[in-house]
Parts: sequence; structure tokens; C-alpha cells
Amino acid sequence: MRELLLELLGWLGYLERPVVLLQLAVAIGLMVLRRFAARRNWLPRLRPQAYTPLALGLLATTCLLLALLRLPYGLSGQLGVLWLGWYGLNLLQPLLQRRLGAAMARQLDSRLLRPAYLLLAATMLISTLDSLRDLAVAPLGSVLGVPVDAGRLFNAALITYLLLVGSGPPAAGMAWLVQRAVGLSDGSRKAMELMLRYTVVGLGLVGVGMHLGLNTTALIAVAGGLSVGLGFGIKEVFSNFISGLWLLFEGSVRPGEVLLLDDDHCEVRKLGLRATLLWRDRDNAELLIPNQTFFTEATTSYTASDRMRRCQVDVGAAYHHDPHQVIALLEATALGVDTVLAEPAPKGLLLSYGDFAINYGLRFWIANPIEAPVISSAVNLEIWRAFKQQGIEIPFPQQVEYSMVWPPEQHRPNVDNH
Repeated sequence: MRELLLELLGWLGYLERPVVLLQLAVAIGLMVLRRFAARRNWLPRLRPQAYTPLALGLLATTCLLLALLRLPYGLSGQLGVLWLGWYGLNLLQPLLQRRLGAAMARQLDSRLLRPAYLLLAATMLISTLDSLRDLAVAPLGSVLGVPVDAGRLFNAALITYLLLVGSGPPAAGMAWLVQRAVGLSDGSRKAMELMLRYTVVGLGLVGVGMHLGLNTTALIAVAGGLSVGLGFGIKEVFSNFISGLWLLFEGSVRPGEVLLLDDDHCEVRKLGLRATLLWRDRDNAELLIPNQTFFTEATTSYTASDRMRRCQVDVGAAYHHDPHQVIALLEATALGVDTVLAEPAPKGLLLSYGDFAINYGLRFWIANPIEAPVISSAVNLEIWRAFKQQGIEIPFPQQVEYSMVWPPEQHRPNVDNH
């Protein structure tokens, strides 16, 4: 570690030169100026996207002036080229979105393209300040009794990152081929994809340990420590991991399924190894539910075998209306709503005789469970309109007072007007 620090301190001698400081001040100043100009729109005639080419043009002009004055301009030119490449990645984003889709393009850009470009930029800048070979052999210390230098640690970190990021597409392709050959379900294919990916990552980490020079005894010691951690500290994480794999194989909770969670309809968006991502329609919220929750608590699913769901709305009608007429009107009203299925047919029911109204229920079927509250509201509005057209009264709570005589034995009901 001491040798590496000495190498880094040696960069200060290069950065203290007035010409180098001038180049850094010009390049960094133009970057900051471009950001402020675009944010505050100093030039209204220009679009915000045009500020970056303008700043790059000013930087190129500055490099040309330094060259004419026979002053060094290599660092500012290098920073300008790197800035131009970063701007090119922004221009590449719309093309990737058209080819791969917005989600896949963002994932590729954030996880692979930009980290790789930043690594390339750092390598170019370091090669300007120092020798990469000298930095690679700088010792950093020891890990489990094995000496490690900067180059070996850098290679190990790079391989680990590539394993975590790049193992997904090959695992997905292999699982897709197995699904085509054997006829697995989508849940089993997803489970196989994740298992293949983490198997590759696990084997890769073992290979990284061997690359660092760790012996098998050290690896066994690390595995033993992890097993103790699983037993005490991270048993919940391990339980969610196993639960996620089980759910994928079983297929009981799949992406696109509609579940009832705390009286809210939620759609399963993503089934991960630790938690399941649910989408709640009423407030456009995304919920992360631990996987083991689906094993320890009862869950209501509206799409386990099919997506049809039966809904029911309740309404009251006055006693002087014929119940047969009310039931027929309720069933005809439900069929008039576009999102209500005609088969199975809606069914009207007389539920009970209330204190001031006869209570009816209307049961109907819908195709999309997530829209149950919206469709029920539409059915209620149509019932209101139909009752108003047919003159059917929906009574409100009321009480009738009768005068009584004392003692109660002498009381006679008021039946003169009935």
C-alpha cells in the first residue's frame, strides 16, 4: 500500500505545473459553464441539447490556440475527447431504445456501457499521469496470508463485475433453449435462469479467489464463516432466497397475476430472489413483499386458474316494488355495461328484508380482476340511472312513531290507515 500511495503522490508533481493547471481549469470550467447555461437557458435561441456541442467547440478552439502558442494542450485535448465520447453515449440512447426497448436500453446503458466507458477514461488518464505497469505491481497487502498487488486486485474486481452483469443474458438463453426442448413452464424457465446465473457467479467467485492465490483451506474457512452467518445473521435473507426459487418452480405466484393484499388488488410485476414486486392500481404504488410471506400467510389470487372474477354490488329497493321486476332490471342493467361478461350471465338475488327496504344483490363476472372497483362503480351508476327511469325508489333510513296508551295491555295498533 505504501508504494501505491507514493505513486499517487507522484502525480502531484505533474498536476502542479502551471500549463497543466490552465488546461484543467479550461476544461472543467467549460463543463461547469455548460451545465449552468443549459439549466438557466442563457441562450434562449438554442435548445438545451446544443450547449454541449458549443462547449466542446470552445474547448477545441482553446486547444488550437494553445497549439499556435506552442504550449502543451494534450491533457485538455484528452479531456475533450472523453467528454465527446460521453456525449456520444447520450446520442446512442435513442437508437438503443428503438432496437431493444426502453427498459433494456437503460439497463444496458447504466450497467455496461457507461461503467466500461468510465473505466476506459480512467485508464487513459492514469496512463497520461503514470505507467500502468508500475501501478499494477504495487503491493497492497495480504488477504488470508496471500500477498495481493494492485493489478491482480483490479482484475479480480473487473471479472467479478462482469460475472454479475454479463451472466444474465447467457443464462436466459440457455434456459430458453431448455424450455423449448423439454416444454417447461415460464416459472420453471425463470427459476432455471436464476439458478444457472448464480451457479456461474458462484463458480466465477471461486475462480477469482484462485486467481488471487487463495488456497482451498482459506476458501473453506470463508465458506464456514458464511454458514455461521446464515445460521445467525442473515437467515431471513436465505429464507427469502429459497422461497423465491420455490415460488418460481411451483408457479403459484407468477408475473401478471392479480393478488388481494390488505383488501387491495395488486398485480405481480417481478418475482425476485429476495422479494416480490407488486403494483397497486388505486395509487400507482409499487410494493416489495418478502417471498416467505407467501408461505407463512394466506394469499387470495384471482388469476391462479383463470382471470375471470365474480363481483357483487348491493342495493335496496322500496317494499312496494315487485321483487321479480327489480331482479330482472338489475340483470338487464349489468348486461348493458361493456366490461361485464355476458357468459356467465349476471344474477340478481333477493338477499334479505330490511327495516325500510328489500336488500338485493347483483352478481356479475369480469375478465380483468384489477379493474373490479372501476367496473363495480360503473354498474352502480347504471343501476341508479335504470331505477330512476323505471321509477324504482331506493329508500333512505326512516322511523315511524306511534302514540301508545298506558297500561300497555290497553294499546291497540294504529291500523286505521292501513
